Amino acid sequence: MEGVDHLAHERNKSEFDVDAMKIVWAGSPHAFDVSDRISKLVASDPGFRKDNRSMLSRKELFKNTLRKAAYAWKTIVDLHLSEEEAAKLRFYVDEPAFTDVHWGMFIPAIKGQGTEEQQQKWLPLAYKMQIIGTYAQTELGHGSNVQGLETTATFDPQTDEFIIHSPTLTSSKWWPGGLGKVATHAIAYARLIVGGREHGVTGFIVQLRSLEDHSPLPGITVGDIGMKFGNGAYNAMDNGVLRFDHVRIPRNQMLMRCAQYTCLGMPSDAKLILEPCILIRVSQVTCEGKYKQSDVPRQLVYGAMLYVRQTIVADASSALSRAVIDYKTQQSRLFPLLASAYAFRFIGEWLKWLYADVTQRLQTNDFSTLPEAHACTAGLKSLTTTATAVRGPYGIRWKKKRLGRRSLSSSEQIVSPSSSSRWSPLEEESLPVEDKSLEERLNGIEECRKLCGGHGYLCSSGLPELFAVYVPACTYEGDNTVLLLQVARFLMKTVSQLGSSKKPVGTIAYMTRVEHLMQCRCGVQRAEDWLKPSALLEAFEARAARMSVACAQNLSNFDNPEEGFAELSADLVEAAVAHCQLLVVSKFIEKLQQEIPGKGAKQQLEVLCNIYALFLLHKHQGDFLSTGCITSKHAALANDELRSLYSQVRPNAIALVDAFNYTDHYLGSILGCYDGNVYPKLYEAAWKDPLNESVVPDGYHQYIRPLLKQEIRTARL
Repeated sequence: MEGVDHLAHERNKSEFDVDAMKIVWAGSPHAFDVSDRISKLVASDPGFRKDNRSMLSRKELFKNTLRKAAYAWKTIVDLHLSEEEAAKLRFYVDEPAFTDVHWGMFIPAIKGQGTEEQQQKWLPLAYKMQIIGTYAQTELGHGSNVQGLETTATFDPQTDEFIIHSPTLTSSKWWPGGLGKVATHAIAYARLIVGGREHGVTGFIVQLRSLEDHSPLPGITVGDIGMKFGNGAYNAMDNGVLRFDHVRIPRNQMLMRCAQYTCLGMPSDAKLILEPCILIRVSQVTCEGKYKQSDVPRQLVYGAMLYVRQTIVADASSALSRAVIDYKTQQSRLFPLLASAYAFRFIGEWLKWLYADVTQRLQTNDFSTLPEAHACTAGLKSLTTTATAVRGPYGIRWKKKRLGRRSLSSSEQIVSPSSSSRWSPLEEESLPVEDKSLEERLNGIEECRKLCGGHGYLCSSGLPELFAVYVPACTYEGDNTVLLLQVARFLMKTVSQLGSSKKPVGTIAYMTRVEHLMQCRCGVQRAEDWLKPSALLEAFEARAARMSVACAQNLSNFDNPEEGFAELSADLVEAAVAHCQLLVVSKFIEKLQQEIPGKGAKQQLEVLCNIYALFLLHKHQGDFLSTGCITSKHAALANDELRSLYSQVRPNAIALVDAFNYTDHYLGSILGCYDGNVYPKLYEAAWKDPLNESVVPDGYHQYIRPLLKQEIRTARL
C-alpha cells in the first residue's frame, strides 16, 4: 500500500534518539542541515532522475551526464549556493562526471602546488567553470609508479618555454576522468628536463582544447578509452587517452610553489605530487566525494541500509516466520558491517582534520607530517576498500529477506585476502602473478550478490551498478596491496629509529612504549572485561607493535634490504593491516570520549565500537594468539561478548541505518526503499523497461513468426 511505512514496527523498537544520531553521523548540526536540505532538493527535482540510467546507451548516458552536470551548475548559480552546499549537491546527484575530477583534483592541485600568481590566474576561471580541468598523471604503462612516468617536459631557454612530449605509446596519459571529451585543460605530470638533466616529475598546466570550438589544439591527440565494466556506472564518465606531440607551453605554466624555474633551472620537490593523492584517499574514506572519491562508505552504508530494511520486510508479512535478522549467523555478518560504517565515518572525520593540518604546513614548506599523512591515507584507503569488498555490504538487507524461510548454508564464509608486492616511496613495481587478493575480494562481493537471491540481480535493485562502480576501488588511487606495503615501509623506518633521539609521534606514538607492549599480557578475566577501552587498546597496540618489530628483526637478516622486503612482503602487509586497524579502533574510542548528546546515542555507539574491535580480534585472532597478546581463553571470552553485543544491536538495527539519512533517490535501490514497500515497486519498475513498450516485440515478424510457422527456410534473416 502506498504511503504505508512497512518498517514502522521496527523503527518503534529503537532505544535511542535517531535524530540525534543523524547529527552525530553528519558531524555537526550545521553539516546535517546542509546535507539534509540539499539531499531533499536533489531528490525532489526530476532533472536529477537516475532510475533509467542502466537502460541508456553509452552515448545517451554520456549526453545525459553532461546535461545533469550543466543543470547542477545552473541550480548552484540560480540558488546562490555556497561552496559547501554546491559540493553536497554534486555528491547527491550521484553520477560519475567530469566535474568530479575538476573540483576534486584539478582545483586542489593548483591550490596546493601553484604559486600565488598562478592561483590568481587559474582558480577564478576554474571556479566559474570557464575552463574545465582534469588530472593527467596515470599513463598507459604506468599507474601509481610516478617515477616511471615517460611523458617529458623539456625546457627551451631560447623561448622560455617547456616542450611537453609523449615519446612512446606507453607514455600516453590514460584513465583521467573528463579527459576524453570534456576537459579544456589538464594538470599533466611529466619528467622535467633542463639542460639535458632530469629533475624529477613535475606538474604542468596544459590547455588541451580550444575555448571557442572545443577542438583539440595542435599537437594534442585526445579521446575516450572506451566502454568500462557494467551498465551505467563509470560509463557516464569520459575517461580519456592523451598524447602530446612537442606541445609548447610558457614557463609560468609549470606548478612552481616550491620550485621557481629560471632559464638556468632549479631542482624540484616531488613530495607535492602526494598531496592530491592524499586528498582523494581522504575523500574515499570520508564519503565526501562522489563515485570516484567515496566508494567505500557509500557502498558500506548502502549495503547496510538495504540489508537491514529488506531482512525485516520479507518476514513482516507473517507472524509465524522468524525474521532472518534474528539468526545469529546473519547478525555475525551484518552487525560488524554496520559497526564498520560508523568506524570508517569517524576515522574519516579525523582524516579531514589531518589533511587540513598537512595542507597548512605545506603552505610554509613544512613537510614533516607528510610521510605520516601519506601512510595513514594510503593504509586506510586500502583497509576500508578491502573491508567493504570482503564483507560484501551490497546485499545486506535483501539477503536477510531471501533467507527468511530457509536454513542458512555453511557457504556463508568470509574471504580473507592475502597478497604480496612491494612499493618504494614513489615507485610501484608490478604485482606478482600469484597475487589473488583482488580476485578473492571480488569473489566475496559476488557471493553476497548471490545471497541476495534473484532480485539482487535486477538493475532496479541498484546492486549491479554499485558492483560495477566498486570493482576498480581496489586499484585506483593505488593498488591496495601496494599501498599497504608503503605503510609497512613507514613502520619499518619507525622501528629502525626506536632508541634514537627521534621519538615516534602522532599515529605511531604507541611505539614509544614498545618495551611494555612487547611484554604485556592481557588482563581480561571475564567476557565483559573486553568492554574496557584500555583492554581493547592495549591488545591492538601490542599486536601492531609486535608484528612490526618481528618484521624489522627478520629484515635485518638480509644483506640486501630490498630483497628482504620482497621476501617478507606478505608479513609486512599483515603488519600494516594491524597498524591501520589499531588506528581505526583508537579513533572510534576517542570519538566516544567526546560529548555525544541525544538519548541513548552514545550507548549505541559504544556497542558498535566494541563490535567493531571484537570482530577484528575474532577475525584476526591468529595474529593476537601467535604474538602472545592474548590466550585462547581471552579469544573465547571475546567471542562470548561479541554474541551478547549483537543482541543489543538487534532492536536498533533499522534506526541505526536510518541515521545515515540518505534519500531513496540517492540509494537508487527498490530493495532499500525507506518504507519497505518492495514488491509493488519491483512489479511497477518491470513495466518501465523499454522492452515492455510494445506487447509484440520488435523482430517478431522477422524472426519469431518464421520459427512458429515453420517458414525459417524462406525467412530473410
